[in-house]
Parts: sequence; C-alpha cells; structure tokens
Amino acid sequence: MILEHAQVLVVALPLLAVPVCALLPSRRWPGQFATLVAWAVLGFAVLLMAGVAEQGVLRYQLGGWAPPWGIEYRLDAMAALVQLLLALIAAVVFPYAARSLADEVDDGRVGGIFAALLLLLTGLLGIVATGDAFNVFVFLEISSLSGYALIAMGRRRRALVASFRYLIMGTVGATFFLIGLGLLYALTGTLNMDDLATRMPPLSASPTAQTALVFIVAGIGLKAAVFPLHQWLPDAYAEAPPAVAAFMAATATKVALYVLARFLFGVFGLEQLLEVPALQSALQGLAVAGMLAGSLLAMRAMDIGRILALSSVAQVGYILLGFALFSTAGLAAGLVHLFNHALMKAALFLALGAIVHRVGSGDLSRLEGVAHAMPWTMAAFMMGALSLIGVPLTAGFVGKWYLILAVVEQGQWWLVMAMLVASILSVVYLWRIVEVLYRRPAVLPARHEAPALLLLPTLLLAVANLVMGMHATPLVEWSMRASASLLGAGS
Repeated sequence: MILEHAQVLVVALPLLAVPVCALLPSRRWPGQFATLVAWAVLGFAVLLMAGVAEQGVLRYQLGGWAPPWGIEYRLDAMAALVQLLLALIAAVVFPYAARSLADEVDDGRVGGIFAALLLLLTGLLGIVATGDAFNVFVFLEISSLSGYALIAMGRRRRALVASFRYLIMGTVGATFFLIGLGLLYALTGTLNMDDLATRMPPLSASPTAQTALVFIVAGIGLKAAVFPLHQWLPDAYAEAPPAVAAFMAATATKVALYVLARFLFGVFGLEQLLEVPALQSALQGLAVAGMLAGSLLAMRAMDIGRILALSSVAQVGYILLGFALFSTAGLAAGLVHLFNHALMKAALFLALGAIVHRVGSGDLSRLEGVAHAMPWTMAAFMMGALSLIGVPLTAGFVGKWYLILAVVEQGQWWLVMAMLVASILSVVYLWRIVEVLYRRPAVLPARHEAPALLLLPTLLLAVANLVMGMHATPLVEWSMRASASLLGAGS
C-alpha cells in the first residue's frame, strides 16, 4: 500500500511542507522541519528503489486517468537512481543548512529560504518522477524559480546580479525546451513520453522532429551548463550561500543531464539519433570543450567557490561525453559519474561553507594556513579534491575509469587523451587551493574547527566518496541496468 502511493508522496510531501516551513516562527524550526521532511523523502526513495529492483518499472496514474490522456508518474532504474541521489543529498545538506543559514540570514528570512529549498527539491523530484513531457517543463520551472530566489539570498550584492543572470539564461533555456515540446506535440499529438517513444520512429526523419531535437538539446544544455552555455553557473554557485551552492551543484545540473538522456534515448531513441550524423560529433565536441575550458578557467580564478563552480562545467563535460558515446557502456559510465560527482561536489562546497563560516571569505588571498586551524574540514576537502581529480579508491576514479573503458570500446583514443589532459588540469587548479590552505604562516592560527553540525555532514560526504570508490559494484551494475533499459526502450 505504501509503495503504491510512494511515487506521489515523494513529490507531494516536500511540496505540502513548503507553506508550513514558511510560516514557522522560530529561526531554528524551519531548518529542523525541512530536515525531517528530507529524511522522510529519503525513506520513500529507498523504498521505491527497492520496488524498482523487485518489480521493474513502477507506474502511477494520477486521478485514475489512463495515459496518454492522463498524467502518469513513471519510475524506471535510471529515474530511481537519480531520485535516490536527490533525496540523499537533501538529507545530508539540509541539517548543514539548518546550522549555517540560521547564522547567515536574518530571522525573518529563515523560513522563506528553507521553503525555497523544499520547493527546489520538489521541482527536481517531480522532473524525475513524471512520465509526461509537459510536466517535466512545469517542474523544471518550479525548481528554476526557487533556485533564482535562493541564489539571491547570498551575503554579497553580487548575488542579485548572479541571480538575475541565471534568471535570464534559465528563461531562454526553458523557452527553447518548450518550443521543442510544442513541435513534438504538433507532430505526434501526445506528451506522454512512453507514447512519444512509440510514435517517433516513423517520424524521426521529418524536419519538424529534427528541429524539436535541436531545441530540446539546446534548452536542456543551457539548464545543465553545457559549455558554452555555462555562463550563468560560475557566478550563481560562487555567490549563493554555501549550503545552497552545495545542494544545487550536486543536484540541479545532474537532473538537467538526466532530462537530456531521457529525451535523447527514451523519446527520440538511439536508432533515430544515429540518423542525425552531426549530433554525436557535436555533443562529443561540446563535452571535450567543456572538460578543457572549465578546467582552464578554474586555473585563473581566485575564489574557491568560483573555482569549484568552473570545475562543475568540466565535470558536466565528462558526463555529457558518456551520453554522447551513444552506447550502453557510455550511458552507464555517464550515470556513474553523475552520481559520484554529486557526492564529491557536495563535499567540497560543504567544506568551503565551513571555512567561510569561520573565516568569512572564500578568497584564496585570505585563507593562508587555514588547514592548520581546521584540520578535519580540510581532510574532507582533500577527499573531495582527490575524488574530483580521479585518484584510485575514490568515487571520481570509478566514473572516469568506466568512461575510459567506454571510449576505448569505440576506439576513440583522442577522447581518452582529452580526459587525461582535463584531469591533469584539475590537479593544477586544486593544488593552488591546497598550497594556500596548507601553507605555514609566520604565526600558526589557533585550532578552531567548524561547528559539529557543519563538520559532520561534510565528513559524511567525504567518507561516501571513499566508500563509493572502494565498493562501486552496486552502482555500476545498477547504472548498466538503467542504461540497457533506456536504450532498449528508445530503440
């Protein structure tokens, strides 16, 4: 009975909690309430993943209307994996946010900011849960609007500019996506994604279908910060409150990439994509450009938040490269790296937030010797950095290793070289941070670690990077299952 309705409850629960959270009077209660909701969502996500493992694809008809006329929630292996990731990140980041945001924002804004966080979580979960293409757009806008508000909550005035830039770019991306959906509806007369996948094969060669594909890829590419559509991301993540940046960096672009994979392989289908010869080359070129450009830009930045944001552009390139191989192994490798990158980037941003909480800045010029005062925080940062580089026994290594295997399977050695160069560049820009933070100043600072509620979630994610690097088999096997299922459904 619980499993039957869990598909709706996992989205409805945080949505219903939004007004409650906004009206809670105490500055401490909204964070605690949001944390309880996040843990409940995690419980539903685990339950649903077990259901998918046992029963296969789970379906839920809203209002009793059968698809394609009614809206259907549909959870397959890929959706269950991303849904679990969203719930896991929320369950870890929300307790951190309950401590950090209470000190960073005014009393009257605490309830509002946690309401926005819950609304962001609702939108992201809804995107993953729904089987209706227009619902994807609706939930995408819910998550985007709450994201704009959260970024504007940053402590510096530049946060407003970053939020406005994100709003403009996000609106353009949403418009492109909606135009693509409109063209698909005009061509097929349906918006149910399973129904679209059935009706698209005989229509895939039409100019309307190919135009829709271009608009959808461009719109979602902008939402996912695919190079060169990434311009909104560095300022947005650098200026947002650290807890918000950690949550968004670990989830928002990942869900956008999920949507890209869902439409490419689950709606248009692999056979149809191969009929557009320039598409695969274009996606691979953009992926490589993102990997290299993001890393090069990160080498020039002086603010840790901006460095981490630009590194996300590079990591999006890695994930996109896996998708652009148009193979089961490539898609699975992309999903593995998508999951693991969320863990490493959340750990890095939470560690940065702990440093900012103590020092008041993420600018490298003000952080000399901080590692001597905050050894545990820096240990967590180092684990995230090693994972980002792809050092063996870390989560980042697993994703990159399977990406290399997928590339070698196709004999594209130039892509292997591009990945190695990008990884070397990541060593350079991360070493700049480590060198400054561990540099021994003339007078050693007194040991002054972050508060426990900031440190524990950070360490938990750091340990998760090590665990996922040493015990990657379940994630890899599930990703292979998800990849085979999606490519089979779309072909």
